[in-house]
Amino acid sequence: MGRYWRTLRRFWGTALATQLEYQANVLIELMAVAMSLSGSLFLLSLFYGPDQTLGGWSWAQALMVQGLYTVFDGMATTCLRPNLGAIVTHVREGTLDFVLLKPIDSQFWLSLRTLSPAGLPEIGLGLGLLAWGSHQAGVVLSLSALFTVLVMLLAGGLILYSLWFLIAATSIWFVKTWNATEVLRALLASGRYPLNAYPPALRLLFTLVLPVAFLTTVPAQVLLGEAAAPMLFAGLVLAVLFFAAARAFWLFALRFYTSASS
Repeated sequence: MGRYWRTLRRFWGTALATQLEYQANVLIELMAVAMSLSGSLFLLSLFYGPDQTLGGWSWAQALMVQGLYTVFDGMATTCLRPNLGAIVTHVREGTLDFVLLKPIDSQFWLSLRTLSPAGLPEIGLGLGLLAWGSHQAGVVLSLSALFTVLVMLLAGGLILYSLWFLIAATSIWFVKTWNATEVLRALLASGRYPLNAYPPALRLLFTLVLPVAFLTTVPAQVLLGEAAAPMLFAGLVLAVLFFAAARAFWLFALRFYTSASS
């Protein structure tokens, strides 16, 4: 584990040094994220009027969900897109051969090789929106609630990574997986609204098949003191199952990989 931790520090240190070479990009990205978030909040406000709720969620509570979605979208921009999006390029150009020959786990290398600071402002704005919404909703944060939220955020991040990696791994057979990734991103965008705002069939879909609920709605419910223990347990189980499926599928896909040198 020590070797992997040292490798990760070198990976990210090099990536940050490269990305921060153009410091003006940080300001540009911050402006772009602020404009995008403003548009999302305007769209959300269209569902609200005087004394109206969305699926039983008040405006302040919906802001918490939007903040959590923004955090996860920033995490995807920071780590998932630059790494998992490059798997297709490695397969197409044959550079995956060099990854497989390295004395380090290939999934670890492909998943954490680089990062993009462009998503950090989005994470910051998302946390700020979450804090503001929580304050407006009258949330009283306790240590147990904070710990539970952190665990659920970790579970949600693991689910998001596993879904993305499963699609990226199919590039072993289908080189062009960009469309599938865009479809996944569009479906994950449904997490910007509370789960109760959707019909029962979609609630089931976003809980068990595409567990968007565990990225945004469930952590918000934990902060509000409304999360049920079975739902929390289901989120942890799904995170483990999705990660195990992603790992098993990657090892299975490598059996069908034809290297560029053979």
